[in-house]
Amino acid sequence: MTRVTPSVPILALRPWQLVWLAAAIFVVSAGYGALLPQWQGWLAVLDPGATATAVSRHIGFISGMYTAGVLVGAPLWGMLADRIGLGRVLIIGLVGYVASLLLMLVPEFATLRAIYALRAATGFFVAAVVPVVSALVAKHTPEHRRARRFAWLGAMSLLGFLFGPAVNVVARWVGPWVDGGSTSAALTAQAVIVLSAVLGSTMMLGLARTLPERIVVLVGDPKVPPSVTQGYIALLWLSAAVTFVLSAFELGIVLQGQLHIGTSRREVAMMFAECALAMLIVNAVLFFTALLDKVPARRVVVTGLALAVMGLTVLALHHSDAWMYAGISFTSVGTGLILPVIAYRAAGASRSSLGTTMGGLAAAAGLGQTLGAAAGGWLFGAVAQASFAWLAAPLVGIVVILLARPAWGSTVPDGSGSRSLTKASAHG
Repeated sequence: MTRVTPSVPILALRPWQLVWLAAAIFVVSAGYGALLPQWQGWLAVLDPGATATAVSRHIGFISGMYTAGVLVGAPLWGMLADRIGLGRVLIIGLVGYVASLLLMLVPEFATLRAIYALRAATGFFVAAVVPVVSALVAKHTPEHRRARRFAWLGAMSLLGFLFGPAVNVVARWVGPWVDGGSTSAALTAQAVIVLSAVLGSTMMLGLARTLPERIVVLVGDPKVPPSVTQGYIALLWLSAAVTFVLSAFELGIVLQGQLHIGTSRREVAMMFAECALAMLIVNAVLFFTALLDKVPARRVVVTGLALAVMGLTVLALHHSDAWMYAGISFTSVGTGLILPVIAYRAAGASRSSLGTTMGGLAAAAGLGQTLGAAAGGWLFGAVAQASFAWLAAPLVGIVVILLARPAWGSTVPDGSGSRSLTKASAHG
């Protein structure tokens, strides 16, 4: 008779607990998406003599500071979370997120230098929210439910970004009402900050009362196969490469007005909306079909890479709006398939090191995003539309590796493997 190792008790998250955790990701994503359109007008107020080129450069650098904060903070918060508890770090992250937003309202910090520092601080504290939420969901979710829940978290992040413009609409209504009817770019930006801080505070209070670690303490930790640890490095590389391409691709969307004379801001906004909606639809499909539990993850990744390469190739060669939108859809769907797979497979790590694992993934994504923005800016300035073809090169390289070395894409057990293990244990 085969000896079966006792399983570790796992508290399945109640629906309202999962809602609070997903809402935290939604709020920080909405806060970023809401403030992004305000920088141009607010920076013009902070530095009245700045040219349009200088303002654009500042917007890029400020976004880079936010990403740099995530890059630095994610691994540090992850390691700390494994020592003092995921829940504590999550609350600390939300407190820091709210504080870094509110400090931008202090007159003494209304300078470009202070804004740069505060955006880096915001990114640093957001790094204690997004990966820690993923680690909490992985830690308190049976393996057969993880695929749907990670798809749910991805959808909440995209919905938050899409919700950002709605926060701007509310801010434009609240600002004049508070200030006696006057309105300005700075006032609207400040209203956005206040609303984002209020939402963040609400999440902080709600999670403080509902975190799973307040209800159960997990004892022990099942032995994790060495293949899981070995596959973590491959996931880091995949995460960095995909976010590198995705960051540069999104920059290319922003620059469509320069690449194609006559492209309006409204059309660029429509392209971004199409990108977000396509990725949202992919997450919905993954959620409702539990595809990651039914199909080997390697096959899903290769399919996503192929679609992304196809989309980038179409964007590099297109000569009409229809083909341009088709290329954006293919690229968005492809990358939208890959990113949830990375998070889902990383969730197979030891529950005692989930904070470090998810923090490392967030850092890899932050590095890819930072390098992608920098490289994309140079690339599109040098070869314009042909840059999309060059961006496909890293993805083609990954496809070649996965096809040549199947084991590289199979080092972390997927859903089918877990079902087989469950059946084996039942008959042991």
